[in-house]
Amino acid sequence: MVFNAEDNKIVGTESVPNPGHKPGFLPNYLNDMGVNVIISGGMGGGAIDIFNQHNIEVIIGAAGPSEEAAKSYLAGELKSTGSVCHEHSHHDECGH
Repeated sequence: MVFNAEDNKIVGTESVPNPGHKPGFLPNYLNDMGVNVIISGGMGGGAIDIFNQHNIEVIIGAAGPSEEAAKSYLAGELKSTGSVCHEHSHHDECGH
């Protein structure tokens, strides 16, 4: 889900299909859409680096409905926990 915000309020939403796990694709895709923040439950360090190269802020450790996470971020209440996945040996171990 992509949320558009103005003055720290959600003013629009767009459901974007998941393109699947293709290394490096999602940061480029979201950057092309004008996304400047991604909120996730967990993410690998390589993905974080690619998002950062596109000046996309990465917030990790979110849980619950995406709209609530977005509202919490806009209110300044959601901060990244820094929970980074280092291995993918166990499916869904780190929330993605």
